[in-house]
Amino acid sequence: MNTALVCTSHSPILYVRPEAPPYEEEVFAALAARRDAILAFDPEVVFFFGADHFAGFHLNAMPAFCIGTGAATAIDDVGGFPGDLDVDTAAARGLVQHLRGQAFDAALSERMTVDHGFSQTMKNVFGELDAFPCVPIFIGGMCRPFLQFERTRQFGSTIGQYAASLGKRVLFAGSGGLSHHPTRYYPLPGEADPEVEAWQMAGPLGGTFTQEEWLERLFDMHVEGGRMLRDGRRTREQIRLNPAVDRAFLDVLESGDLSPLDDWLMEDLFEAAGIGFTELHGWVAAVAANLACGGAPPTVDFYLDSLEYAIGFGIIHAG
Repeated sequence: MNTALVCTSHSPILYVRPEAPPYEEEVFAALAARRDAILAFDPEVVFFFGADHFAGFHLNAMPAFCIGTGAATAIDDVGGFPGDLDVDTAAARGLVQHLRGQAFDAALSERMTVDHGFSQTMKNVFGELDAFPCVPIFIGGMCRPFLQFERTRQFGSTIGQYAASLGKRVLFAGSGGLSHHPTRYYPLPGEADPEVEAWQMAGPLGGTFTQEEWLERLFDMHVEGGRMLRDGRRTREQIRLNPAVDRAFLDVLESGDLSPLDDWLMEDLFEAAGIGFTELHGWVAAVAANLACGGAPPTVDFYLDSLEYAIGFGIIHAG
């Protein structure tokens, strides 16, 4: 096999929860199993699909798709791990050229900044952020008007076609989801306090927070959020845990035919399973890419609708 796949959920509260839930060892054992398999596979290039939470991408210029083609750095945010990614610049620039020839004019970044939406999964399943050469791919699906799964499926398939032409051992990875609704930390545009909205619009240039102040605020809020989940001030309904929607999504992925997702309306999913469900664009793109590269449909390794982590937490793999 020259292709493999891994997708996992991420949650900042995974690392700041007030106490370990009874299933925590099972979660980290499942992540460790994926890490061992990936190290054995030893990919020559990783196409990594991730989200961002107003750390590196802001509303003053929010792309639907952005390819990291130069330096890429993960900030030290809550639930994340700081460090530099090992970007395969030649593969990334080749991907941009291929996409342009296939009606995808993705943005590019020669100096991409990412947060826990990339780094948590990278650390958990690679061991280190720079363990393998990678092409970081940001998908901006968390803002209205919402990106639909159909377009992301097509985007992923196009990337898989390019990856197949490289003749290398290729890993496709996605980070995010499943059901969760973290608007307490990352309000929807137009629904935030003015100082938060200024950060979402332009980051430090918004004039309300330095990066250090913003990250400290998020850390404190997530610590308090974990306590609220434990003592009942935050409920399953408030964080929109929805195992029925999660399972339906996972069933489609396991089938190997992603086309049923074309009819899923993101506005409906937002209401049923939270804004965090939009992070699953990363999974859709990664699975579509793996299939287009000749890989197998994924298998679900782990799923749990976790109140303690405030997320439907899942892990899938193929190859």
